[in-house]
Amino acid sequence: MSPLPGPVRQIGYVVEDFDAALASWLAAGVGRWYVLRGLRMSAHYRGEPITVTLTIGLTNSGDLQVEVIRQEDATPSIYTGFLAGGRQGFHQLAWWATDFDSAVRDAQAAGWPVVWAGAEGGVRFAYVEPPAGLASVFEISELTDGVSAFNELIRNASHGWDGSDPIRTLG
Repeated sequence: MSPLPGPVRQIGYVVEDFDAALASWLAAGVGRWYVLRGLRMSAHYRGEPITVTLTIGLTNSGDLQVEVIRQEDATPSIYTGFLAGGRQGFHQLAWWATDFDSAVRDAQAAGWPVVWAGAEGGVRFAYVEPPAGLASVFEISELTDGVSAFNELIRNASHGWDGSDPIRTLG
């Protein structure tokens, strides 16, 4: 039995050039994107408290949510560490958990340490390091009613998208 709560809900990409990455996704016909720029996020990275500034884009391809992330500063984090390793692009798989505490405990019991954790807008998240090969990290996000509604908005905006109004800025 998997220590993770249900199916993969999101795939995440970490990039150096956010706008070029979105342009590539749009050229592939994947959109309508919802973008947050200048998002200040406090978290713990390998046990140390940090604050980073991010640009994040979200859309869906079918039922799978796609997230593109660009860190706007050089603060050591799960994102800058990935880029410093000479990589960019596919970074994480994410699961959404209605019982966040149990999901994190189950992942830790499987031997996957929490390497990035915090809360944004009152919604908790934890990234764990899985066995090598599947993804750099697995994300577990708390699924609240508000998050469910936001995810539904993003999914509905992508279904039947006709190419118009490709990027909507939030915040």
